[in-house]
Amino acid sequence: MANDDTDRRSTDEMSLDELRTEIESIDREIVELIAQRTYVAESVARVKREQDIPTTDEGQEQAVMDRAGENAERFGVDANLVKAIFRLLIELNKVEQRESR
Repeated sequence: MANDDTDRRSTDEMSLDELRTEIESIDREIVELIAQRTYVAESVARVKREQDIPTTDEGQEQAVMDRAGENAERFGVDANLVKAIFRLLIELNKVEQRESR
């Protein structure tokens, strides 16, 4: 999240260094969220393994992609970019699930 100084000023009022610091903070948050998602995905993999459920669930993958597109539109971000990122996350999780079996 933005710090208090950033909240009070628009990005138009920030210096280049301040903007880069803000991006650095956002990047850390993105990585933290990817780490959280990966941890939960590992738990999903464990449950699938224990219950002998297949690694691939096309319906669930489509639901994730649909949500990604909806969220992209909600926040005014390119849906193709967001979906590409989520496709990569899904594929990485599937590889990890297969390797853990």
